[in-house]
Amino acid sequence: MIVELIFWICLISAVTIAGAEYARRYNSPDLLIAMFATFIILSEIVAVKIVQYDFGAATIFAPAAVLIFSVTFLLTDIVNEKFGRAATHKMILITFFCLLLMLLFIHLATILPGAPFWGNEKSWADIFTLVPRITIASLIAYLVSENFDAWSYAKLREKIGRHLWVRNAFSSIPSLGLDTLIFIPLAFYGVAPIVPLIMGQFVLKWLTAIVDIPFMYIARWRIAGIS
Repeated sequence: MIVELIFWICLISAVTIAGAEYARRYNSPDLLIAMFATFIILSEIVAVKIVQYDFGAATIFAPAAVLIFSVTFLLTDIVNEKFGRAATHKMILITFFCLLLMLLFIHLATILPGAPFWGNEKSWADIFTLVPRITIASLIAYLVSENFDAWSYAKLREKIGRHLWVRNAFSSIPSLGLDTLIFIPLAFYGVAPIVPLIMGQFVLKWLTAIVDIPFMYIARWRIAGIS
């Protein structure tokens, strides 16, 4: 399964190159922001499903969203690299507002009475009554970890300068760990075993952060004018 996982991480990460191409052509982070918001919002929904990842020698468990959400840190690094820390914090704030709207609309759809011939009320409740809890937990973890990533990336750029892989890895990996330690207990306490989920997220997020490094270089290469 490890080969399949790396394939999916590469495929998801490769999508970010389209945002880099757009940024190069139009000198704007618009598509990167749209992709970031989409990845974050999708993560809140698919995180309801907890997946078993079989590595052969070991089996780990983590929400299905982990592979999607982890790539958002690559997006923040791309925006930070091209447009700076202020633009990155703006992107995070825009997405936070989108998440609040998602919560409102899911709540509205949940409280509206289902048609008598619609037989999926329980299925809807099983999935979407957990989404608000996951989203609130994610909002807290998201604001802390994404802003920490933006801050640490900018600081590493000031201190290290030309070593792109260092600031990419050493801003994303601690931020991903911080996100996990905040998110998992808040989202799944009393619903699923916490420690296995934390360990599973650590492994998958750090694997994603490592696999993402070449894609950061590709994005940097495609966006002309990055120092």
